[in-house]
Amino acid sequence: MILYPNCKINIGLRVIGKREDGYHNLETIFYPVMGLYDVLMITAAGKFSFVQDGLAVDCPAEDNLIIKCYRHMQERYPQIGNVSIRFTKRIPFGAGLGGGSSDAAHTAIALNELFELGLTREQLAAEVAPLGADCAFFIYNTPCLAEGIGEVLTPIPFSLSGFRLVMLKPDIHISTREAYQGVLQAQNQKFEIINQKFEIINHKFEIINHKSLADLVRQEITPIDLSRHGDIICNDFERTVFPAHPELAAIKQRLLDAGAYYAAMSGSGSTIYALFEDDPEKSEKTVTPTDTTLADFGLTDLEPLLIFNDVLD
Repeated sequence: MILYPNCKINIGLRVIGKREDGYHNLETIFYPVMGLYDVLMITAAGKFSFVQDGLAVDCPAEDNLIIKCYRHMQERYPQIGNVSIRFTKRIPFGAGLGGGSSDAAHTAIALNELFELGLTREQLAAEVAPLGADCAFFIYNTPCLAEGIGEVLTPIPFSLSGFRLVMLKPDIHISTREAYQGVLQAQNQKFEIINQKFEIINHKFEIINHKSLADLVRQEITPIDLSRHGDIICNDFERTVFPAHPELAAIKQRLLDAGAYYAAMSGSGSTIYALFEDDPEKSEKTVTPTDTTLADFGLTDLEPLLIFNDVLD
């Protein structure tokens, strides 16, 4: 059986706060991108084997989420036998694109079919959720509002069909833990300022609650809202990641200068993506980069590992 685990982008990512269990509550839109994917081949075999090629993965094989998912499912369902896994990595590691989570989710999908487990999508999502905050999303693989730590999913009628998506991933690694720590430090400083300015605590919460991505999504947002509500549909990590890595801010700005309708960092980075309107009649702010090169955006000095350019379905 051959599967093609795809990646995702985050449209807006608001960090709400840290939980008692050490994780962070957030609000974001997970949007699947089918054009960039890994390749996963799983077949029943006499003994277990795992072979990987393609891009390097920064972890031992046993820590790969594919194998973790296989071991987890095998413990839960003894009828799962040995398998041979051949894996080609194409989605960059640590890019904010959810590649590892997608690999895990698609492994569960393959095992469910291969060994006739009869699990529903809801059951599969529950199985993979402990492996990663966004693993469950890839079971559904449809635009979703994600809350909690990313596991509370609500499918939404949101489409970027017809937009041209450009993703640039420079050779920069950002620790997710460091990104979260930076956001929380910035939030704590913000709250201190608010406390100094306003004596009425209810007023403070009114200001904070006014900027809710989840509330906006529940009003059935459309692509036009991406630029109209840029103060809400934004990635909180940019506030702390960009000062530490100004080249990422430069990529985003140059994409906007090139005519992007919307641009943002995905997840905790370091991929920067941009949406271009592919129909010249839609906007005066339209470009249609076909064979995209770094020169199209004045980015020849940044040498990204990935240039992805495709029209979304």
